[in-house]
Amino acid sequence: MKRWRIPLATCLIVLGLAAPTTAAHAAAPAVVTDPASLVNPLLGTSNGGNTFPGADTPFGMVSWSPDTPSRPPGGDYAYSDNVVTGFSLNHISGPGCGAMGDIPILPTTGAIDGNATIAFNHNQETATAGSYQVNLANGVNTELTATARSGMARFTFPATTQANLLFKLNADKATNLHFTKVSSTEVSGSVDAGLFCASAPSYTAYFDMVFDQPMTGNGTFNGGDSVTFNTTGNRVVQAKVGLSYVSIAGATANRAAENSGWNFDGTRTAAHNAWNNVLGRIAISGGTADQQKVFYTSLYHSLLHPNLLSDSDGRYWGFDHQIHTVSGNQKAQYGTYSGWDIYRTQAQLEALVAPQQASDSAQSLVNDYAQAGFFPKWSLNSAETQVMNGDPGPAIVADYYAFGARNFDTATAKADMVKQGTTSNPIRMGLDLQTKYGYLPSDGTYPRDFYGSVATLLEYSAQDFATSAFAGALGDTTTKSQFANRAQDWRNVFNTSSSFMQPKLANGSWRSGFNATSSDQFVEGTSWQYTGAVPHNIRGLADAMGGNTKYANYLDNVLSQFNGSGGSHADLGNEPSIELPWEYDYIGQPWKTQKIVRQVQDQLWPNNPANWGVGNDDLGTMSAWYVFSAMGFYPETPGTADLALGSPLFTTTDITLGNGNHILVNAPAAADNAPYIQSATLNGTTWNNAYLPPPSPPAAAPST
Repeated sequence: MKRWRIPLATCLIVLGLAAPTTAAHAAAPAVVTDPASLVNPLLGTSNGGNTFPGADTPFGMVSWSPDTPSRPPGGDYAYSDNVVTGFSLNHISGPGCGAMGDIPILPTTGAIDGNATIAFNHNQETATAGSYQVNLANGVNTELTATARSGMARFTFPATTQANLLFKLNADKATNLHFTKVSSTEVSGSVDAGLFCASAPSYTAYFDMVFDQPMTGNGTFNGGDSVTFNTTGNRVVQAKVGLSYVSIAGATANRAAENSGWNFDGTRTAAHNAWNNVLGRIAISGGTADQQKVFYTSLYHSLLHPNLLSDSDGRYWGFDHQIHTVSGNQKAQYGTYSGWDIYRTQAQLEALVAPQQASDSAQSLVNDYAQAGFFPKWSLNSAETQVMNGDPGPAIVADYYAFGARNFDTATAKADMVKQGTTSNPIRMGLDLQTKYGYLPSDGTYPRDFYGSVATLLEYSAQDFATSAFAGALGDTTTKSQFANRAQDWRNVFNTSSSFMQPKLANGSWRSGFNATSSDQFVEGTSWQYTGAVPHNIRGLADAMGGNTKYANYLDNVLSQFNGSGGSHADLGNEPSIELPWEYDYIGQPWKTQKIVRQVQDQLWPNNPANWGVGNDDLGTMSAWYVFSAMGFYPETPGTADLALGSPLFTTTDITLGNGNHILVNAPAAADNAPYIQSATLNGTTWNNAYLPPPSPPAAAPST
């Protein structure tokens, strides 16, 4: 067992807080044994977090969750709303554009009204890992739970002859609507959907739903269909629904395979246990009750995506618009990769705690390449949306591998990475100009979806390094050197005179009118925020800036505030800034990393759904940042398992790895007001570095 023992002590001068007393730590705190019970899915549903609170399982196809009128992009639920428009079957957690939210179903009473919405309040609402419940203002108590590919509902209506379920099929601009009454207890249908960030419809969602009592009527309304029950004798209507992206038959089979009975409580318990199985791979003790809840909620949010695409029989709709079946070591096909985001944190965490799913995710990307001719950049199910910039697919695969997910076709993955990085393709839009100039000229001619020349070059540089690291891990020193060398192209947009990353013209001159607080030629950020975006060579960047002191001054300035104010400060609620606090580790000032990370945790991550301080969770990326930071380390360098050292929030953190080994962080004096590491030992030996060695992953499986 590999153990990291990191004793903590306080520094009163920095924080101005009293040290924890000896009595406070006399008894070792209990280890959390039911982490799923601490998850609050309502966290992240305000202030642009864009998560959703409904029922789901880890990486599940189904996420049956309420939608509210303001429909925040992705999660479709705003904590500030007090009206439900429907409960739809699938969602994306935390992006900045809307999609999914397909096949919303709303329970009503009385006459059919296709425009109906129902009021609710949070006092009548319960959300936890694997289930959701709300008692609506119309008297219908709605309870939802899920399996991986199916959902189950228990609607308790008032006693009435007009208990209705409205299927609002045209929600979120869905088209090609189909609805069929199969029998008195079964309905099915489909919709074409997608439209993420204005991209074209990219998939068909099929459903099949059965009820435990017969319908007494059904009808249509503009944009949907309805079914009606008589609940004067039995007020409870249970429903089970299967979802598929292949066919109605697939949806029916998914439901039958995963939930053959009518035991709602048992299904809910199974979903809860499924979450405990994966959340429990990181066992913590200590910290405050709020910190424990935020931690496990963040871990929960980190493991919602990528979501299942393949049906229970292994069939899935591919990037080539054909049906495929998973084979070999792969157990399931996954989709929906917010690549620009997840290569920074979420992919690494997925591999650390769920190596089989991460291996399948890696193989899914390899399959995508075989079907489409490229690794996706930002995919929605089985289609590329061309959202964001860079070339993150290879980095995601390298991240999975580095953190222990190795049960996939690594040889083909490497060949695909090399090809994507060296031949023209729809993702690496700036490849030809980068090859010609060594940078991306701000006045160059690019495809329609290209933007942010400086930011994109920095993305390419970090992602090239990830490819280099992956090739090196597989013993390919030639490819390792090739991509490691190109990963230094960031130097060509770093102006040593200004000490900022700047736009450069094709003639080699700096673009005039540069303003470091402007977002021109950057993506969701400014030069202040992007200048430190060289996570694979902070040493080289600090030297180019003039040494550690000057680089520390840059970090001191940009990290003096966390909300991006004025464009001259970091935005620790958004991806381009999240690596910055950890860079002090590389220039000899790790105490500043420890201080600032703790401040960010305290300021931006409250246990309060109404006062969320982080922006888009971006399919678990920001949540994964919190999980890593709370454990006391961070994957700074894409494609490697190198870990920058912070300080843990909890007195113990025990991570169970895929090979059965453990990473144990023992910090008996850890406390919110004790962020400073005074001494450390690693496996009983004094450790004086501001980084931790990579954990030992399971042995690589043979390439297939």
